[in-house]
Amino acid sequence: MSDIQIDRPHTLGLPTARQHARLWADKAQAKFGVECRYEEGAERDVLHFSGNGIDGQLQVSADALQLRASLGFLAAMFKDQIEAKLRAQFDDMAAAA
Repeated sequence: MSDIQIDRPHTLGLPTARQHARLWADKAQAKFGVECRYEEGAERDVLHFSGNGIDGQLQVSADALQLRASLGFLAAMFKDQIEAKLRAQFDDMAAAA
């Protein structure tokens, strides 16, 4: 397996970061058929996602987004493209303040 780790500090605050994470999850479900489960917490949320060769979590807090994902064999062949796309998406999210 191949892993992806992305850490993005932000100044969005938890409510806004939560909105962005939920939108990201909706798009992942609609576009790629990824199953998502969102757990809200008082200080940190966790978005679990799985499907189409990728499994992971996105931790959402008032000041950071932390993605940890594992790619299956076939998806690992496209790791560079997948990681670049995810990094661009999280850069956009973090800059939305």
